[in-house]
Amino acid sequence: MAIQYETELYLPIKAFFEKRGYTVRAEVKHCDLVGIRANEDVPLIVEMKKSFNLSLLLQGMQRLKLSPNVYLAVERNRSKRGAVNQRWSELTSVCNKLGLGLIAVTFFKTKSPLVDVLCEPIILNHVLPSSSRKGGVRRQRLLREFDERTGDYNTGGSTRQPLMTAYREKALRVATALRNEGEASPAIIAKQTGVGSTASILQKNYYGWFERVSRGKYMLTVKGIEALTAHALMLDQQDLLELRMNELEWNNDSENSFSNEGEQELEHIAEDMLSYVVQKND
Repeated sequence: MAIQYETELYLPIKAFFEKRGYTVRAEVKHCDLVGIRANEDVPLIVEMKKSFNLSLLLQGMQRLKLSPNVYLAVERNRSKRGAVNQRWSELTSVCNKLGLGLIAVTFFKTKSPLVDVLCEPIILNHVLPSSSRKGGVRRQRLLREFDERTGDYNTGGSTRQPLMTAYREKALRVATALRNEGEASPAIIAKQTGVGSTASILQKNYYGWFERVSRGKYMLTVKGIEALTAHALMLDQQDLLELRMNELEWNNDSENSFSNEGEQELEHIAEDMLSYVVQKND
């Protein structure tokens, strides 16, 4: 069963790594999927594409500058016999030599997706490349962005739509408080929301959501009200999908499949996710 969108890979891969103990977020500093595991300072990074290509490989090489724990993930489309993305042994060999992990996800019409790890990244072989040992500013920015997000409100592989970043989350909290107050000072809003950068968010007004009405007083603009409505719908949809995914139980005998009881429910989730992705792309 061929997928239509790269984003369809996200939920199965997210669930797979959550079972491995990771907290997962989508679209963090241009990475499709980022995961953090307790007591580990090396982030997991996964880059996804519908099929294996040079662009994906180059993305993976760039991500090795941020972490040695990098996977490339593609669909294993059984209908494309003889296609280049079906030469799995050769692709696995290339990724293995470059220190990248490779994941193939197979989708079925009547059962849940199968996540198959064809090779692990360098970190799992206890060999750290020099670029990863250095860490650096970009990795710290990645980790800080991850830590400041309160939840996973994006879908990995999304394009052409606003992403829920840590900054946007804070701005929405400020906007919500300002809508409730009508007019208020940065100090009052900061006290209500706990957002320490409230004054900066209001003054810079990056999204055009706020208007200064007098010295030290701000109010919400029409654009800000529209943003609260739009993001509320998005967050409600994402929270619903997340809740239903968490209710599914994994089969204890396999890392790569859901329990039989969850098969039918997962199909419904996949249908909901597809309609959600189509709406976002439109």
